[in-house]
Amino acid sequence: MSAALSWALAQIIKTIIHLCMTKKFVAERLIGSGGMPSCHSAAVCAMVTSLVINEGVSSYFVAIAGLLAIVVMYDATGVRRETGNQAKVLNEFIELFQKNGSEISNDDKLKEFVGHTPFQVLCGAILGIAFAFLYCLVIVR
Repeated sequence: MSAALSWALAQIIKTIIHLCMTKKFVAERLIGSGGMPSCHSAAVCAMVTSLVINEGVSSYFVAIAGLLAIVVMYDATGVRRETGNQAKVLNEFIELFQKNGSEISNDDKLKEFVGHTPFQVLCGAILGIAFAFLYCLVIVR
C-alpha cells in the first residue's frame, strides 16, 4: 500500500511542479512518466523500505525488492532518459524538415518525458523512503 500511495503522491507533486513551472495544467502529468520527482523510484523505494520495516533486513523479499529497485532506478536514468533525449532531437528534426513549415501536432510528436535525471530519481527515492516510514510506523501502527 505504501508503494502505491507514494507513487500517487509523486505523480501529484510532479503535476504541481509542472503547473508552477509552465503555468499550465497538463492532466497527462498525473499518469505520465518522466519529470520531477520520479514516481517509479518513489514506489520501489517505498516497497523496499516497507519490507525492511515489516520483514527485516535479512528477508529474501527485501533482497528481491532491492534488486528490482536498483534496476528500475538505473533504467530511469539510463535507457529511458536517453530515449527522451533522442525523442527531443527527432522532434526538432521533424519540425525542421517539414515541408509546409508548420509545427508538429502533439499527437504526432514523440514523447520526450520518458526518463529522469539522477536528481529526479534521488528525490523520488527519498520521497518513497520517507513516505514508507510515515505510512508503516505512524499511519498503520
